[in-house]
Amino acid sequence: MNENPNFKDMLDQSYQWPDFYEFKFIIKTEDKQQVLDQLATFGGCMITETLSKEGKYTSINARKLIKNTDEIIDVYMSMKDIKGVISL
Repeated sequence: MNENPNFKDMLDQSYQWPDFYEFKFIIKTEDKQQVLDQLATFGGCMITETLSKEGKYTSINARKLIKNTDEIIDVYMSMKDIKGVISL
């Protein structure tokens, strides 16, 4: 995900900081630890995982109290180098 001014504006219009935000990622189950490790660097995330029907993919939801829009962008930008991760 590139830093997108429209995305940032949308977040600022939709949320009043501080507020909770839920990040959603999908990745092959065998690679999920990379996403979990990256989320751990930000601290304070309440994480839930859901396996796909066949178990090949894992959906990771991470709910976190966010202070400002830049924090959200930082999390998404940190995921961009993880091969195969889908950010929703």
